[in-house]
Amino acid sequence: MKFSDIKIDPRILRALEEIRFHEPTEIQIKALPAALEGRDIIGQSITGSGKTAAFGIPMAQRAEKGAGLQALVLEPTRELANQVTNEMVKFSKYCNLNIAAVYGGVDIMPQIRALRNAEIVIGTPGRILDHLQRRTISLKWIKILVLDEADRMLDMGFIDDIKRIIGQTPQSRQTMLFSATVPEEVVYLAKRYLKNPVRVATQPHISRHLLKHIYYDVKQDEKISALVHIIEKEKPSLAMIFCSTRHMTDIVARNLQSAGIEARAIHGGLTQSARMHVLEGFHRGRPHILVATDVAARGLDIQNVSHILNFDIPKTADDYTHRVGRTARFGKTGKAISLLSSHDHQAFRGIIRQIDIEKGHLEGVKRIHTQPMRDHRRNEDHRRYPKRRY
Repeated sequence: MKFSDIKIDPRILRALEEIRFHEPTEIQIKALPAALEGRDIIGQSITGSGKTAAFGIPMAQRAEKGAGLQALVLEPTRELANQVTNEMVKFSKYCNLNIAAVYGGVDIMPQIRALRNAEIVIGTPGRILDHLQRRTISLKWIKILVLDEADRMLDMGFIDDIKRIIGQTPQSRQTMLFSATVPEEVVYLAKRYLKNPVRVATQPHISRHLLKHIYYDVKQDEKISALVHIIEKEKPSLAMIFCSTRHMTDIVARNLQSAGIEARAIHGGLTQSARMHVLEGFHRGRPHILVATDVAARGLDIQNVSHILNFDIPKTADDYTHRVGRTARFGKTGKAISLLSSHDHQAFRGIIRQIDIEKGHLEGVKRIHTQPMRDHRRNEDHRRYPKRRY
């Protein structure tokens, strides 16, 4: 199937052709026909499956130039709001629509000016509420509402904000909810706010012929040495390393730098400008290794990641799926590598029951001098995160 086989506006088809979107992905094939008909959608799909186009194309097609704000997308993080905005600008290039990104951590005045003429807004719940309270945004003409990365938004404590925002939109709206996983909280949201939705889902895990899963048993105080050994052996083009806390993220990044490996840390303790600077560099391949917490990496859409390395094991299989879904995308191959020490076994047992992960053996690892790693769990990054405004 091609995009031209779907009832898409010729202006949007022209834009898709220019960005070399020729054949729709699985989630697009399943969601676009119903979405273009105005049906409510529940879409379950992993990161990198192409869901932005699945809701972005219908938004661009239905929005009318000069008719006020007609479409709103809620995203869990500033970075994802920016990324989705950039994609929407590409899809709607020839529709001449005004698209605004609205999120916290930056000056609000440029957003207020952009909102005056916007037909489509992509934003985070906290800043959207700020604008509603300031009366610098009105949702009374919304035709389409999209809840993107719904499981992550609920996990981050945005449920009350989402309810308040939805309450400001017309009941006649089309609502599309996209989520990598569908826990009870997402089911509740869908039942309350979606009308007779079409449910579409793609395979929950990436095919094994594209993504290789492997784990290594290592002692906790030898993890850095093992990590350096793996990076030197694998020579990843772009890699993301996941740690459970900000503290450990900083330590891992500094130790890799001391070993001569180009790496940078990204976490919620950095300023917005510092995070954007690191991300922009990573998109260009400098640095080629990003050390991140789950919170900082939520929803990031980064192309061509060849390796995911779990320095700390995630707590659940769903979290594991979110992490490794950033590689082996759009038909490319990738590798997910986990370093397993004694305190990781309980969490890992729950993951390996659902995902087939091969055990590997490390040979020739050279012990290197590293910074101390004790007490790295002392802050609260590894717990359920309290409500935050983005």
